[in-house]
Amino acid sequence: MNLSLLQKTAPDCLWTQAGVVLKKKCHTDFACTGCRFEKAMAAVCRHNEILKENGFTPKGKKAGFVYWTDRLAKMPLAKRPCIHHMKGHIGFKNCSRVYRCMDCEFEQYFYDQFKIHTILKPVDFEDIDGISLPSGYYLHPGHTWIKIEDQGMVRMGIDDFAARLLGKFDRISAPLMGKKLKQGKPALTLFREGHEVSFVSPVNGVVAEVNTEITLAPDLINDDPYTRGWALIIYCPALKQDLKRLMFMDSSRGFMGEAVNRLHEFLEEESGIKAADGGTLVSDIYGNLPGTSWETLVDKFILQGP
Repeated sequence: MNLSLLQKTAPDCLWTQAGVVLKKKCHTDFACTGCRFEKAMAAVCRHNEILKENGFTPKGKKAGFVYWTDRLAKMPLAKRPCIHHMKGHIGFKNCSRVYRCMDCEFEQYFYDQFKIHTILKPVDFEDIDGISLPSGYYLHPGHTWIKIEDQGMVRMGIDDFAARLLGKFDRISAPLMGKKLKQGKPALTLFREGHEVSFVSPVNGVVAEVNTEITLAPDLINDDPYTRGWALIIYCPALKQDLKRLMFMDSSRGFMGEAVNRLHEFLEEESGIKAADGGTLVSDIYGNLPGTSWETLVDKFILQGP
């Protein structure tokens, strides 16, 4: 797609829709948090505010710039658009909260509906010798995954390999909302029958939500690791940089294939059963290898981070 066509089809930036700037298009699907134009405009508007607070009048071409929500807040209520209408998510709805979205009941309703629709199963699963690998997910070598959501958010969980390897968990220790996570460092801990294992964060960011379903029913991680068994939603301010250190598509397939081969070799040594004998990996390998310690499986297959 050439640039001229992209400019015609891309939606107007929120700053343009509010009438603050002319002819600015949005090419980031309204992911404003990580947008350089958003940051630059916000800095100019704040500078103008500081000048006015100190009794000075802003001058120059940028003197009239105010934050887009402040411009729209002056409109009559009947004509003041909800931000979700501006983003093309819904038909026209007015904003009665003057863009204080945290206080808005509709905002919570919309977000709840958004979560319902984004937890749908991936378009396709690929079978890697009995292990499921979903299309469109990014993998970390620590057997955690992310699925990109909206506004710099990602959904994080544990892959099918780890879930099958360690089986039914009975407890989870998850970080509190607002906790900062570092890529490759422990993010959450899972427990089974007195044993524990930590899983590292695939990205740098801040915990925005914890899946309460798995805190009540940890076995969801084993039953449905890529959908209902997700663990955290993380806000990632530098997602593009983090993605460079993750695996995707071909690299994910190669990594998972190597992990499965190493597991088959290990199982052959432990039980004498060869992969060529047929069959697929069971959903609870630890539970079916009574002579193998938990610590051995974690040490050999689950990266614990520094």
